[in-house]
Amino acid sequence: MTFRRVLSALVLVLGVLFAPGVGLAASHDAYAVSKLTHAQATSMFSSAGITWSSSGGCSNRNVSTCTSFDQLNLATAQGAVTLKHASGCALNITGGTETGHASGTYSHWNGYKLDFGKNTCITNYIHRFTYIGLRGDGAPQYKSGSGNIYADEGSHWDVLYYNCGGC
Repeated sequence: MTFRRVLSALVLVLGVLFAPGVGLAASHDAYAVSKLTHAQATSMFSSAGITWSSSGGCSNRNVSTCTSFDQLNLATAQGAVTLKHASGCALNITGGTETGHASGTYSHWNGYKLDFGKNTCITNYIHRFTYIGLRGDGAPQYKSGSGNIYADEGSHWDVLYYNCGGC
């Protein structure tokens, strides 16, 4: 990664950290998680060259055919930016924090997951990670060096971000 890309990523992250409206939301864990609005997340993604799409053409968190980033964890958004820069691949987010995904603590709804459309570049990049076996639903899983989990759900990659992936 060039110095210019590292500097750009740092400026982007600092801008989001100190942006008006970015607050800390209490979680059930012993620490607080920074949550983003849809507008803050899309600004980060646009700056990094990440696109997003919605089958419903909308961003309402309460509609399953929308793609929303409301209440997305800052570390999850940073993880997507890290993936984009590290892989050099085109990334298109097809699922965010909207309703309709599986529930649980580390879920889309709680801001820990994003879905990415598949392409050869990103699939080849993820296949370099450690294969860790099949998920309960049969999806093959890969674990990055930072501990994030990438599950191949057939039409897309379901990514669980425990952290920002070394941002």
